[in-house]
Amino acid sequence: MGDDGVVATVAPMQGTVVQIVVEPGDVVHERSVVVVLEAMKMEHSVPASASGVVRRIAVGVGDTVLEGATLVLVDVIDVDATADHAVDEPDLDSVRADLADVQRRQALTHDDNRAEAVARRRASGQRTARENVADLCDPGSFVEYGSLAIAAQRARRSVDDLIARTPADGLVAGIGRVNGDRFDDEHARCAVLSYDYTVLAGTQGHQNHRKKDRLFEIVERLRLPVVLFAEGGGGRPGDTDTTTVSGLDTMAFALFGRLSGLVPTVGIVSGNCFAGNAALLGCCDVIIATRNSSIGMGGPAMIEGGGLGSYRPDEVGPISVHAPNGVVDVVVDDEADAVRVAKQYLSYFQGPVGHWHCADQRQLRTAVPENRKRVYDVRRVIQLFADADSVLELRRDFGRGMITSLVRVEGRPLGIVANNPTHLGGAIDSDGADKAARFMQLCDAFDVPILFLCDTPGFMVGPEAERSAQVRHFSRMFVTGASLTVPYFTIVLRKGYGLGAQAMAGGSFHAPLFTVAWPTGEFGGMGLEGAVRLGFRRELDAIADPAEREAEFERMVGRAYEHGKALNVATVFEIDDVIDPAESRRRLVEALRAVAPPARRDGKKRPFVDTW
Repeated sequence: MGDDGVVATVAPMQGTVVQIVVEPGDVVHERSVVVVLEAMKMEHSVPASASGVVRRIAVGVGDTVLEGATLVLVDVIDVDATADHAVDEPDLDSVRADLADVQRRQALTHDDNRAEAVARRRASGQRTARENVADLCDPGSFVEYGSLAIAAQRARRSVDDLIARTPADGLVAGIGRVNGDRFDDEHARCAVLSYDYTVLAGTQGHQNHRKKDRLFEIVERLRLPVVLFAEGGGGRPGDTDTTTVSGLDTMAFALFGRLSGLVPTVGIVSGNCFAGNAALLGCCDVIIATRNSSIGMGGPAMIEGGGLGSYRPDEVGPISVHAPNGVVDVVVDDEADAVRVAKQYLSYFQGPVGHWHCADQRQLRTAVPENRKRVYDVRRVIQLFADADSVLELRRDFGRGMITSLVRVEGRPLGIVANNPTHLGGAIDSDGADKAARFMQLCDAFDVPILFLCDTPGFMVGPEAERSAQVRHFSRMFVTGASLTVPYFTIVLRKGYGLGAQAMAGGSFHAPLFTVAWPTGEFGGMGLEGAVRLGFRRELDAIADPAEREAEFERMVGRAYEHGKALNVATVFEIDDVIDPAESRRRLVEALRAVAPPARRDGKKRPFVDTW
């Protein structure tokens, strides 16, 4: 301030005067703009340095000034004593034209403004892509990427048409939270991508490929689980706004494949899923599909184009094919059920939960019949053993002699691999070995301990079994078991025979952190009946009377059973203990408490999780 009460407003930077807002004699507030300068193509509003009356304007429009140059001189007075010259505060509820334009464009992507597309989904009994995403993610948590993208077809269609009919280029993608009511923000974060079948049949267009690439790179950087709604027709041939010829340099498949073993990935299908969409689906750790799904690496057009016949979409790869062959892990009734299962599946990789309850464990004492030849339901054993409502079985219809389930025990996630005595007596065949080995990889990749429930006469035998390449498939259990880094345990429910039993213990009864048996346990290098017939064939053949021969055979089997029963095997320390079935949970929980928690990792434990 000068001695005479005059204050100069000076240039805060070098620039050109493009506007003078005041005139001499105007009353100004210290926040009032008096001059506008342009510097580096940007306009800068310069406020008065003090409140008062403008005495003189020292510059003119078009003048170039240096930093510190005087712009306006103001006689300082008490502005509050004059008329009200307070600076207006902005209306926080007002919507400027530029924002209104964005809001109108965004609204065009919403289901409320896509009545025709929504009606088509309702007619098929399905939900929209945005409805599925909203159901999966916690309310208000989903942040979308690329919502304003449109199909790369400006050379053949108007922009207005593309905006109306190709919102988000057929892919709703972003980041949200899943199960945030049970887990903290770090563990609830999730990336979600949903193809929109109402947009060009959910095909993979140029822009939505770029969106996938962007999201997959963010997923890798932030270590986010992924849920992919994969319904769609594969690659899109109609995009024009590209320089692409073959499109084989697309990065999405490499980027998504690289996520295997790094983060949990879930694929969901309702309806048709062909070609590129199916390829991404097949990369997922788990596939959840509704009963109306048809999945194939080539759709009807590709099949017919290859001269292989004409088929309806639902004939290409229906659930009746893909549930028994192992492609689909969980079959559900509809998309709502699929989302529910996806949330449950993700929860096992989000950590323990604090609230749980379980069945009366004394029920396990009668779960295995006293009659050693009587079959029983091992799924009931799993349900009794695990926390209530915590069991999620994968690939139920494939490899039926082996059961693989994710469960919780006292709130802790656990993988269970169990022989199924109702199928081939629990013998391990090629499909069962593949199913178990792949599940073991999945659990190990994401630090989920494994419990083996063993009741097997061994591996399947015979010419038919060998035609399935059993030698290679069965051995997957040994090489996978030997590579496990998570804690694993074996409980022998009844039969523990031969190589099959060893495979249910990571290769050896002394490989798990404990191997225990229930009182019904029985052991041997091979099944008792087979061992007796093979080892004592000469003695049995020497008995001429068939009835006497059979009686002697039963006596030999009885002696072998006494020799191989769990109590006797424990005396030579081939197993760690024989336990009360009701103590199984306590035994497991105490062992888990003795194990140090897994170290936090930046990368992968395993290079990938086998897709098969």
